[in-house]
Amino acid sequence: MDKLRAMELFLSISQTRNFSETARRFGISATGVSRMITEIEDQMKVKLLLRSTRQVTLTESGQEYARQLEDILWRIKELQANVTAISSAPQGQLRVHSRVMFGLGVLPPLVAAFRKLYPAIHIQLTLTEAPVDLRRDQFDIDFRISPPVEAGVKRRMLFQSERYLVSAPSYLADRPAPRVPEDILAHECLAYQLPGDRYTWLFKQQDAVNEIVFQPRHVSNSGIALLELARLGEGLALLDDYTVHNDIRLGRLVRVLDDHRISNKGFDEGMYATILDTPIIPAKIRLFLDFVAEHVAGRELRFVAHGRTAGLDPQPAG
Repeated sequence: MDKLRAMELFLSISQTRNFSETARRFGISATGVSRMITEIEDQMKVKLLLRSTRQVTLTESGQEYARQLEDILWRIKELQANVTAISSAPQGQLRVHSRVMFGLGVLPPLVAAFRKLYPAIHIQLTLTEAPVDLRRDQFDIDFRISPPVEAGVKRRMLFQSERYLVSAPSYLADRPAPRVPEDILAHECLAYQLPGDRYTWLFKQQDAVNEIVFQPRHVSNSGIALLELARLGEGLALLDDYTVHNDIRLGRLVRVLDDHRISNKGFDEGMYATILDTPIIPAKIRLFLDFVAEHVAGRELRFVAHGRTAGLDPQPAG
């Protein structure tokens, strides 16, 4: 019996609960699938499946076996990919996930420049605000604004970012700019949608933190929408520094209360590149991480990278 193939077949059945579907997936007969599962049960001396004419269900032992198989087979697949990567030129698909604003403002020009250096690496870039599980969702790299808390991952901090409170000059044309945090209560505020119905901004000066609860004028789950509303003069918006840097430089937005650090969550956020903790980092992942870090790591580089429309001057990452 091919034990690896038998394990793959059982895992497929645990997911599909269907012998015929598994047989189609692997290009063998349903009878062949059934025979291999029976051989596993006989060898292990335990019942893994309960079969009837209508359905297939897993026993408690079968559920535990399937759970552990998922991790084992994934590790075997990664090992094969890593060993292959050592002996071949960097190539293949690189699946990257990022928070939306960083993914829109910073990554596209870097992806374009990286392609000129490594044309055999094809990047699939997915942008969402939702957290992802690198293994389950099958991403190679996740760019996130908070440090990872789950086990089995490595992180690389690219930079620590700030959030700026900004508005359009037109909004402040007929009203005084806030001078102290409490002044925002007299202003229209644009808030990012978070769980709950209580909206607060935290203002930090030296070691003192002042929490201001406010009623927002507009709420959105999209930083892009908040940025556009701020440009239109709808009020004050709290956005990442690399997101609004060019608007401030070009005069489309102005920063207010710049003597405070301001956040809607905490003050330890930045941009973290997160990957799975594996014995060998595939070359395509290492090369892209090094390339991104070369162009955005540190306090000022992320401002230069944001908003670029021309190609970068590509230099191979060391």
